[in-house]
Amino acid sequence: MENKRNHENHLEGKIALVTGGTKGIGKAIANRLMQAGAKVIVTARTQSGEANPAYHFIAADLSDPEDVIKIANEINELFGGVDILVNNMGANTSPGGGFSTLKDEHWDEALQVNLLSSVRLDRALLPKMLEQKSGVIIHISSTSSRFPIWESTMAYSVAKAALNTYSKTLSDEVASHGIRVVTVSPGLNKTAAIAAFLEDLARNANITVEEMTGKLFERLGGVPMGRMAEPEETAELVYFLVSQRASYITGANYIIDGGNFPVA
Repeated sequence: MENKRNHENHLEGKIALVTGGTKGIGKAIANRLMQAGAKVIVTARTQSGEANPAYHFIAADLSDPEDVIKIANEINELFGGVDILVNNMGANTSPGGGFSTLKDEHWDEALQVNLLSSVRLDRALLPKMLEQKSGVIIHISSTSSRFPIWESTMAYSVAKAALNTYSKTLSDEVASHGIRVVTVSPGLNKTAAIAAFLEDLARNANITVEEMTGKLFERLGGVPMGRMAEPEETAELVYFLVSQRASYITGANYIIDGGNFPVA
């Protein structure tokens, strides 16, 4: 019984920040880290639903450099830094239709939300990790970074591909200082965001959501497991990667997509 308790609480004493942690994959990650004993800080533009008293919530827009500084200052003042940083913030906000529909502002927003928000937060919180010579940074990317759909994810896919390269480069720089940096690339997860995305595509194509879901699976080359992931399944991978069990893992990009990706 004692061994089981220690196993379940092995993140006890760790401070973790999860961005975009009020819904979807981010919420599932925050819940899983808390279950493992971590003190969890969650940031998002607004609190979604009822506030969870188990978390320390910071309202912030990570595409705003001043808000990133505000987050770092509050965390350093209250907690002395973080041991675990999960950069989960990201969204496909650009219109579909390919290159001709994407204006400069669409490209800029995609890069701000999906790349630069993580770059800024890493830069703000890494100094404390470097001081303590330990820490884990997880960047939540997407299989879209390597398997883009020009009709609907062009800017998003490009930004996530840049995040992958940045994450690998950062891991090389800080590995010798005791800090691990890992990328997680989920495929389709059953979240409110993907539901809204499918509803929008279905409306534009004048077909049902079920039909559009089938077409999306076909467009992606099929999902051998035949379903989307539950956010909790993606969170379980993140939980493993931030734990001591993954102590020799850094610089890698873990794809979790039900077998969808077309190459090994």
